[in-house]
Amino acid sequence: MKRHMLKSKIHRATVTDADLNYEGSISIDPVLCKAADLVEFEKVDVYDIDNGNRLTTYVIWGKPGEICLNGAAARLVHRGDKVIICSFQEVEDTDIDAFKPKLVMVNADNSIKHVGEPPIRRP
Repeated sequence: MKRHMLKSKIHRATVTDADLNYEGSISIDPVLCKAADLVEFEKVDVYDIDNGNRLTTYVIWGKPGEICLNGAAARLVHRGDKVIICSFQEVEDTDIDAFKPKLVMVNADNSIKHVGEPPIRRP
């Protein structure tokens, strides 16, 4: 059996812009993408900490420090909001004990504060 698990997340990123007139997606600084093992056009979930909105979109490369929600998603966030960006993957049950997601913690300017893995807490 496979389980749908958190692969990586960018935690508490600051939205730098919201562009309603763009086709769609989320523009993310490529440095953050590399740290979180995200590739262009990969599906991600975005959770807005400030207003509780949740949405699914895909990644495109942005400018340094950029976190910009594009298209319809621009209606769900505001510049300055804090968001969590998550990606997921399928993991075989036999690999669950060794599996750890990659966590990217960022500063207010979206620079990397820390990259790590959560401690495994299993009974």
